Amino acid sequence: MSDATTAECAAPEPLLSATAVYDTASGGGAIASARAFTADFLADAPSVRSGPVAEERVEMAQLVVSELVTNAVRHTVGPCRLLLELRRDTLEISVFDRAAAAAPVPRGHDPRRIGQHGVEIVVAVCESLSVEPDPEGKRVRACLSLLPE
Repeated sequence: MSDATTAECAAPEPLLSATAVYDTASGGGAIASARAFTADFLADAPSVRSGPVAEERVEMAQLVVSELVTNAVRHTVGPCRLLLELRRDTLEISVFDRAAAAAPVPRGHDPRRIGQHGVEIVVAVCESLSVEPDPEGKRVRACLSLLPE
C-alpha cells in the first residue's frame, strides 16, 4: 500500500452507493448492523458490475467496516455515518464522526498489547486510508480492492 495515511482513491462517480447512520450509544449493536449493511450492499453489486464480489472480499470489507465503526463508537460522541461507494474494482468505505481532532493513528507493533490494532488492520488490507476534515467533524476513508488476491 502506498502512503496509507494520505493516499486517496482516484475514482469517478460510484456505480452504487449507500449510507447508514449509527448511534454511538448502541455500541456493539452499531458494529453488527454496519457489518450486515456492508454484506447486503455488496450482495447488490452484481446489478452494476460484471459479477458478484468474492466472499473473501465481502468478509474483508466487513472487517474494515467493523474496525472503522468501532473507532467512531468508542472514541467519539454522537452518531456516526457509514458511506459505502462501489467503484468498478474497489469499495470506498467512509465513516464520518463528530470528533475533528481525534484521528486514528497506527501504533507500533506490540504483541503484548490487547486490542487497539484496528488501524493497523485497515492499513494492512486496504489500498489507502485517509483522514479528512468534515464540516461536522472528520471523515475516515479506506479504499479496499474487490479483486481476488
